[in-house]
Amino acid sequence: MAESAGPTQRHYRAPCPGCGAPVEFRSAQSTTAVCGYCQSTVVRQGEVLSRIGKMAELFDDHSLLQLMASGTVDGQGFTLVGRLQYKYREGTWTEWQALLNDGSTGALSEDNGAYVFSRAVATGRDIPAADQFRVGATTAINGQKYSVASNEQVALIAAQGELPRLPPLGQSFAMVELRGQGAAQVLSIDYGPTLAGESPALSLGRPVTLDELQMTGLKDGSAKDEKGRQFNCPNCGATVEVALAQSKSITCKSCNSLIDLSAGIGGELRHAEQDEPVRPLIPLGTVGQLEGLAWQVVGFQHRMGQEPGDDEQFGWEEYLLYNARRGFSFLVDATDGWSLVKPVTGAPALASNGQSASYQGTTFKQQYAYKAETTYVAGEFYWQVQRGQKTDNRDFASGKQLLSMEQSRNEITWSAGAKIDSDTVAKAFRLEDQKDLLKRSDAAPFTAARSIGIIPIIVILIVILIVLSLLSRCSRCDPRVENCSSTTARSSGGSWGGSSSGGGHK
Repeated sequence: MAESAGPTQRHYRAPCPGCGAPVEFRSAQSTTAVCGYCQSTVVRQGEVLSRIGKMAELFDDHSLLQLMASGTVDGQGFTLVGRLQYKYREGTWTEWQALLNDGSTGALSEDNGAYVFSRAVATGRDIPAADQFRVGATTAINGQKYSVASNEQVALIAAQGELPRLPPLGQSFAMVELRGQGAAQVLSIDYGPTLAGESPALSLGRPVTLDELQMTGLKDGSAKDEKGRQFNCPNCGATVEVALAQSKSITCKSCNSLIDLSAGIGGELRHAEQDEPVRPLIPLGTVGQLEGLAWQVVGFQHRMGQEPGDDEQFGWEEYLLYNARRGFSFLVDATDGWSLVKPVTGAPALASNGQSASYQGTTFKQQYAYKAETTYVAGEFYWQVQRGQKTDNRDFASGKQLLSMEQSRNEITWSAGAKIDSDTVAKAFRLEDQKDLLKRSDAAPFTAARSIGIIPIIVILIVILIVLSLLSRCSRCDPRVENCSSTTARSSGGSWGGSSSGGGHK
């Protein structure tokens, strides 16, 4: 055994009890490590290492991060020394153990291209049981108001490197996430196994980007091994290739079946047949330039909405966009225009009457409140998307700026963005030859009617009334047969979509 001097503090090294390979503890706060050679779980007690089991193999999430990558946060350097991979109902996420130069530790959480850097905090009062936190409710901890964003059962599925605490592998426990009102903060309450009399572990963090952290030592890229990510469709037998490691659902290009990947490609693949596909105007796989970044279209879904007490349904489409360094965004196509939105960290503050929400100094007025349902999907998704998946949605707007809230049973997610014109969409994805197909009501403001003349306007209005009368006698639009977003005369609510209950952890 040997003690050696590290760049910031002394660290401990000893042979693994399982295979004899060196196991290092750089942080005095680390009590557990996973041997990088034999996957033994090793506990340090003084100068003695004990093997208490074997850790499951890491799943390859093709993260740009890796052990010993370093960066700077709040003016202080840090190094990634450990890694935890968790699973919950809608997907997976990774937490990297960060050792700061002053010897303290933090966590860099990574979930579908979004990052949060957090540190442990103490609480001045007892923390309620997990079942006391209702999603969407507000609470106060340490004098700060928070909104309950999610309440999930999670489980550790793999680990790597050195760690301060290690929950039992595969054992479920509660994890509650609170989002700061008026501040982009995430307070996580970890109800994992604790010693008698101990309170749940709390950590407080904020959203960060890899560029902001000035990360070095990253992997060269997140390219995958194509050979390891393909399988035969459980419905028709055609080859299905998975392009993104984060994907939890995918559709077969041959038979349009929706396939559940949550159990892994090696597991039993559940599938659901989809008839008469809705055709996306922007083909899957297309790469476009928006806001100075290259975004690839990796998923597409058609959704239907219905306001309470209204028999009429309305529809819209959402394109899931992916960028390796920025994660995922949504390009939304509705009758009243296009918009680009992204899930946000932090919780906008809802007014007491629920008719407005404040976010980053701007007040947004509620436009629509409705039930949303996913009716058709194509491509890949980072959450376990399903046909018939339902959420409660509320849309807010302030000029061109948009804010959307989606709530499911265990999670509430906010998204923010802005309207964009159809010409921008056509240019971004090199579809200038299809500009007419992409045009929406945003391309023809009502003031332009002055140049048309009053008689044509009257004729148009009469035609519209006749069409509406006919539509009212018809059955509701069936998205399996037609693109419903273009059949309703209503300016669709849900026009700026949201994360569709995509994994919202961190």
